[in-house]
Parts: sequence; C-alpha cells; structure tokens
Amino acid sequence: MSQPLLLEVGCEELPSSSLEQLGIALREQLLRHLADKGLSHGASHWFAAPRRLGVLVEDLVEQADDETREALGPPLAQAKDEEGNWSRAAQGFAAKQGCTADELEIIDTPKGQRLGLKQVVTGAKTSECLDTIANSAIADLPMPKRMRWGASRREFVRPVHWIVLMYGDKSGFGEVLGITSGNTSKGHRFHAPQSVTFASAANYRETLRKARVIADFQERCDLIREQVEKAATALGGQALIDEDLLGEVASLVEWPVALAGSFDTAFLEVPAEALISSMQSHQKYFPVVDADNKLMPNFVTVSNIESQDPGQVIAGNERVIRPRLADAAFFFEQDRQSTLASRVPRLGAVVFQKKLGSLLEKTQRIQRLAGKLAALIGANQTDTERAAELCKADLVSDMVLEFGDLQGIAGAYYARNDGENDAVADAIAQHYWPTQAGSDLPVGDVAVAVALADRLDTLMGIFGIGQPPTGSKDPFALRRASIAVLRIIIEKGLALDLRECLELAGEGFPAEVIAENAGDAVFDYMLDRLPALYENDAIAIEVFRAVRGSGSSKPADFDRRVRAVHAFGERPEAEALAAANKRVSNILAKAEDRDDDARVSADLLSEANEIALYEAITAAERDNVNALAKADYSTALGRLATLRAPVDAFFDEVMVNAEDPALKANRLALLASLRGQFMAIADISQLAGSKSE
Repeated sequence: MSQPLLLEVGCEELPSSSLEQLGIALREQLLRHLADKGLSHGASHWFAAPRRLGVLVEDLVEQADDETREALGPPLAQAKDEEGNWSRAAQGFAAKQGCTADELEIIDTPKGQRLGLKQVVTGAKTSECLDTIANSAIADLPMPKRMRWGASRREFVRPVHWIVLMYGDKSGFGEVLGITSGNTSKGHRFHAPQSVTFASAANYRETLRKARVIADFQERCDLIREQVEKAATALGGQALIDEDLLGEVASLVEWPVALAGSFDTAFLEVPAEALISSMQSHQKYFPVVDADNKLMPNFVTVSNIESQDPGQVIAGNERVIRPRLADAAFFFEQDRQSTLASRVPRLGAVVFQKKLGSLLEKTQRIQRLAGKLAALIGANQTDTERAAELCKADLVSDMVLEFGDLQGIAGAYYARNDGENDAVADAIAQHYWPTQAGSDLPVGDVAVAVALADRLDTLMGIFGIGQPPTGSKDPFALRRASIAVLRIIIEKGLALDLRECLELAGEGFPAEVIAENAGDAVFDYMLDRLPALYENDAIAIEVFRAVRGSGSSKPADFDRRVRAVHAFGERPEAEALAAANKRVSNILAKAEDRDDDARVSADLLSEANEIALYEAITAAERDNVNALAKADYSTALGRLATLRAPVDAFFDEVMVNAEDPALKANRLALLASLRGQFMAIADISQLAGSKSE
C-alpha cells in the first residue's frame, strides 16, 4: 500500500528573494531523507508561497523493504587458535555485532572464507519516522540567516506558526520544530483568515485554492503573467515582464490580482530607463510600452487581495508612484545642469581599490589602454579616448546614486545633452555590455575598445596585487569580466592577442604595484573560463585541452581551432590519428639524445612504408600552406585526416628504434614532422579515448 505524504511549514512572510530556492530545497532534502530510510515513492511536487513552504510526495510506501546486511569478520584461518578455541579476533568481532562467536557463520568471499554475520533488518515504517524525516529535511535547508522566536531554541527563516504533516488522510505524527504537527493550516491572511483543515494530503492544492491561496509557485507566475499581459493589452500596449521581477512578485502574493494604473505624461520627458527602473525596482510594477516599444504612461501592479473597490487600490498605487517618478525627473534635471566632463575630477574622491587607487586613476588607465586597443582594432582613437574619459563620470551623478542600474545609460543621455557624438555616447552606455551571460555585446568599435579596456584593467590590477577569485568569492566579478572579454573578441572576430592586450594593460600601473607574473596568471585564468562558452555546443573538454596545447593566445583564433577540432573529432579517422599522435608523443618523450631541430633525410628512408609516410606528410604540408595562412583549420585537418592509412602502415611495419643510430634518428625526425603538422593546429593526442570515456 502507498499513500501521499504532505509536509507544510507555515510561518510569517518569507523573504521573496529566496522563496523559490527554499521551496525547491525542501523537496530535495525531504526526498533525500526518505531515500536514506529506504522509503520509495512516486512523483513529488514543491510549493512555496509567502507564508508557507510545502512538499507533496505521491505514492509513498508504508514500509521500506527488509534488508539483509552482511558484516565480515576475520579470515577463517584466524578464527581459532591451535587448541580449537575462538581467537580474540573472532570474539571481538562477535562482541561488536552483539552476539557470541558461536552464532557467527562462514561466508565465502572473493578473497576466501571469512567469519561473518548476516542479519535481516526490518524496513522502516513510514508512520514511525515522519517527524524525524521532516525535522532533518528542514534542518538541512540552505538558510544563510536563521532566526529564533519566543523562548524556543529552534531556528528557521521566519517564526513558524503551524506544521502540517499528513500521510494519506492521517495526521498526528509528532513534533516538527517543536510544534505539534497536524492537518490544519491557514488560508489567505485577509480573504480566509480562519483555519483550513485538510481531509487528505492529496487535496492540498484544491483545499488551499478554496481558501484563496495558490500554493504552487509556478502556477502563480503563470497566472500573474497572463493577468498582466491581459491588462496591458486592454491599455493598447504590451507589458515589459522581467523574469526576475515576475518571480519576486509571485513571492509576495498568495492570490494575485493584476490592476492597471497610470501616471502623468509629463514624466515621459525623463529617460524611459529611469522610469522603468523606478517602477520595477522600487514599486514592483510592470511598465507598459506601445507598438513602437515606447514607454506609455501606464503600469500594471499585482495586488494580494481581490478588492470590492479596485479603483481605490489603483489610486493608492498611483499616489505611491508619483513621488518616485518625481524624484527621477528631479535628478535628471539637476544632473543636466553640469556637463559630464565636469564630473570626471570628482571620481578622484571615489576609491576603486585601496592599492589600485581611485576611480579617476582607473579612468585614466582605461583611457590610455582603450586608445591603444582602438589602434589595434581600427576604431576611431579620438572618440575612443573621449568615451573612455567620460565612461565612469555618471557614477557621481544624482541619477545613478539613486538608480544604480542606470550607470552608463544615464551617462549616455548626459553625453548627448552635452553635444558629444553618438559613438562616444553609445560607448558610455555599452561599455558595461554584456551585463550577464548571453546578453548583448557592445555594438560599435569605440564601445568595444572601451569595454575591453575597462575589464582588462580590472583583471590585471586585481590579479597584480594578489587578490584573484577564491572559491565562491569574486568581489570584482572577474569571472564575468573574463568571459565578457573572451565573448567580445571571439564573437566580434577580433585579431587580438590576449597576452599582448594584458601586457598593454599592465603598462598602465606603476611597476611596484603589479606582480611580475600577473599577466601569465590572468591569461591562464581567462583561458580556463573558455570551456564554459562551449557547453551549449556540446564541445568536449578534450577538444579545449587539445587546442590549449597548441599555444594559441588569440581568442578568435583559439575558437576557430576549437570548432575545427570538434568537427574533426567526428570523423572516422579521428580516433586512430589521435591514438597515433599520443603514441608519437610518448616515443619522442622517451627518446634520449634526440635532436629537436633534426630534419628528415630522404636518403636515409629505406622501407616502403616510411617512404610513403614521408611523401604523405610532405604533400599534406604543401597542401596546407594556404589553409593555415587563412586560419582555415577545418580544411587543414581534413587534409591531415588522409594520413591515417600511411601512419597505420608505418607503425605496423617499421621499427622506429632501429639498431642503426642514423636510421633511428631519421625516423624520430619523421615522427616529429608528423606531430608538428598536427601541433600547428592542436594537440589531437588529447582526443585519444575521449569517445569511449
């Protein structure tokens, strides 16, 4: 027999930022502790609402299967002494098992016969251990901040008021968090404040819905999205639904009701980004845009009550948003009274990093580095240096001090207000791009140069003073900066050498500040971030390692090699040639007194298969000259794939370690030539065995 299990923890309003994670974690921990008891079950579902976390587990068995446990003791030869009495080892083992030595039995094992004891352990009964399982699951939740309440020593995210613990239609399974568990919960705080009793665990969703609580987090998200979109459509526009905001709003309401409001059209003179930021960040409203994606003087808010007079609720929200938008308008107008350039000196009072100086010093380094990068990528150097000079100036503006997510965006507006050209203004906004994984890259060359300079300066500076990321600590977001630099160079197809760029960045710091090997450390760190970019393309780590072995330091070139090697790995010849390269590497590594500069002498080639390999390598090298010059690695590897047959024949028929030293040296030179052909692209020996693994 099996029944559904229900656990609900009822408490005061949970933090919206972690509600979803807590709901998921409670299910994971509950299932883990059920598994530890050997209790099998069917599907499981997690629930999370502002005042509750819940888990419903279907088809949970009443009792775990009995288990036969086998404990092994000493070898049979050591079980008795010469007089036939039980040895100390046997007696000690028996005592440890809670029996006498006479109760032990002989057990056959792969290593011979041993004394042992087989015991049948009765499976755990669900009804007898539910309270233990629930307490353990809750105790193991990832809660960065726990709190106590009343005189209790127990801890949870928020004070707990009730516990529901049911198995089928039964309840009363002991205490959880010091509270007697039962089948009674609470409905909506206002619509259904009375107690709610569950007739069965299976009726959890439906019972709470009647009490105006939608317990399923994803269902609330979907309902909010549907209601908000419908409300925006009724206004003649469409809602801007940020996924993070959607999740946050779903974490704040149990019974969502979307309502549309409006604000004075005069506020539309303020940059739309500022208004949107105010509505989303401060008020948790969904902005509305028209068919041309222009902001409308409307918003959609989500209430937690179904009011009999929704007009009053709307009016209240309109009153609340008015001063927030007025603040934005005031800051915008005040900031425009001063030029962006006039704010630059004020950056000197803002510390970037104690050892690396102020934001003004960082800005000056960015300006210098961006100018050099502009020359390398063909960007307008004057515009680039001007954009770099102004790129951080809005950090000391009133608008950005109030709305931190407008950094760069506000600067672009102020730059245009000051008469700066579009390339400079766009670069100020876009030098922060990409803002997160997968987001847009800076568009123009000027913006690209400034974006690279900003991040390369930070990477070299923080590594240079010996503070690289450790574990989960990355206060300067160097991982994100590294991936951003790599993405920009690769996806823009820039012919930049990363080592050279880091060297240029290092020149901007005083010699005594940056460690001598900082450039190498940053280079290795950044390349180690590259595999993350290839996960979505299912490119194996062995491919990355193969290209890493080539020594390429140009990210765009590195990427072309990776994709060529990945495609090569799918060819039928790949595995054999990878294995051959690995064999060649081992032979060359073990060869003593080998001359690395030795060239193959055609006169010393005597056997047909070594002559055939030499001719095949020579032909491939000749054919690949143009392909390698154009970095067409796919074509070059395709040509090298034809070497499989002569390589196989060589190893089958030719003795590399010939007795004649001259022949041996020549054959080693031939193998070195073969390996060199591949190493010009990648170390494909890294692919050996990757498919089987």
